[in-house]
Amino acid sequence: MEAVAKRGRTLVFDVNETLLDIEVLNPFFERVFGDGQIMRQWFAELIVYSEALTLSGDYTQFGTLATAVLQMVARVRQVELKESDIAEFKSTMGKMPPHREVPEALEKLASAGFRMVTLTNSSGEAGKESLVQAGLYGFFEHTFSVDEVGKFKPAREVYAHVARTLNAEPSGLRLIAAHTWDTLGALAAGYSAALVARPGNAQLAVGPQPDIVEPDLLQTARRIVDVDR
Repeated sequence: MEAVAKRGRTLVFDVNETLLDIEVLNPFFERVFGDGQIMRQWFAELIVYSEALTLSGDYTQFGTLATAVLQMVARVRQVELKESDIAEFKSTMGKMPPHREVPEALEKLASAGFRMVTLTNSSGEAGKESLVQAGLYGFFEHTFSVDEVGKFKPAREVYAHVARTLNAEPSGLRLIAAHTWDTLGALAAGYSAALVARPGNAQLAVGPQPDIVEPDLLQTARRIVDVDR
């Protein structure tokens, strides 16, 4: 506990793409749609419609929405999805591996005495299971899901819920995420933020800015150790 007390911020990690590699879905999209890069269209639209549901006052679990958006993309592209395709998609979604540098980065942060939790758009059970199968669950004190609020990130209420549950001021929390839409929400809620600018993601030149931007989690972890003393 003394090591934790030396650190000024609790680290709140996004899961999908920040810790886990969604590129594992590319072969599925290559086989079914003939182009692995359609995965990025599906993921972008998944985020758009999660935010649209929140703004319109509706909600459904992320896994349900992920499948519905997949079916929508298939209709737009005139691709017929079989039940076996949907089953394969769901199975692959549930077995995403960690990015190569993630275990070392989390070890570094844990050794430095940081309190660490996750915050995911996925359901509580799916979020936990994804970390268990990736071998990362033991690093985290708590796994938060937007299910607990009934709104998707980047709604401020999601980040406020985490702060209340941890009995922490928002200024005492740092979100670590691969997506600018996520850092924007956290910064608006009073957090600090670090952007893991993985391929396919970049910093946005408008809005509040994260004070740490690095291309992978290990380099991000090194910066955090230096900054959040």
